[in-house]
Amino acid sequence: MRKSYADTRHGQIHYVEEGAGPAVLLLHQTPRSWDEYRDVIPLLSDRYRVIAPDTLGFGSSDVPAARWSIELFADGVEDLVDALGLDDYAVVGHHTGGVVGMEVAARHPRQVRALVLSGVPFVDGPRRERVLQRPAIDGVPISDDGSHYALLWAKRAPFYPADRPDLRHRLMADAVRVGERVEEGHEAVNAYRMEDRIGSVEAPTLVVCGELDDFSLPDVPRHLDLLASAESATLPGVGVPSVDHDPSGFAAVVGEFLDKTR
Repeated sequence: MRKSYADTRHGQIHYVEEGAGPAVLLLHQTPRSWDEYRDVIPLLSDRYRVIAPDTLGFGSSDVPAARWSIELFADGVEDLVDALGLDDYAVVGHHTGGVVGMEVAARHPRQVRALVLSGVPFVDGPRRERVLQRPAIDGVPISDDGSHYALLWAKRAPFYPADRPDLRHRLMADAVRVGERVEEGHEAVNAYRMEDRIGSVEAPTLVVCGELDDFSLPDVPRHLDLLASAESATLPGVGVPSVDHDPSGFAAVVGEFLDKTR
């Protein structure tokens, strides 16, 4: 895997690239980085040019001073695509990355040849109101003794399999790097007016979700109803961290869909 940087209107964006063939962008969830896909990339790069960026504000990408939004994140992807000279490409996005992918596909219907929405909630007015009432997902008050790390570890426990602490270790490493703005990625998702943008997506779309992902699985039918061309798949035995929990299963389902649309 080759690591590189590209300039965007909001600063430098870091990305990892491997393989040759039709381009596929892999967009991660909050508060992860390209590392979320590190075991998926080799499973797709035998036939695709796989490009996995760190969303602006995350991983090794620059941190925009402006308030983060899905539109700002999409600007970064848009500028990366321009820097790489891509005429057409597929977009695979997980949770926050899927929402960013939807915005990119809505902006560029002629360039995005396929879209995968993995574990993506449907964000509309009623959901925005519900989410505003819930506790922060990753945001914890910074403590002098470092106990906030243990608090974040505990807060993420319900989303991760108990027998895979390594997956939470990877999330923690990314979350600590983001720092005090870690919750801002989740807030950007909730502020996005998906109900106004989903109708502009023209690309064939796969709506995929882990069977244990109670956060997003109930919204799959909404996406299927509102997307112009969509099909769905359920990943067995996984929840929110489906990408890194079962990279082989994820890559198999996503790869089969991408093969049909290339």
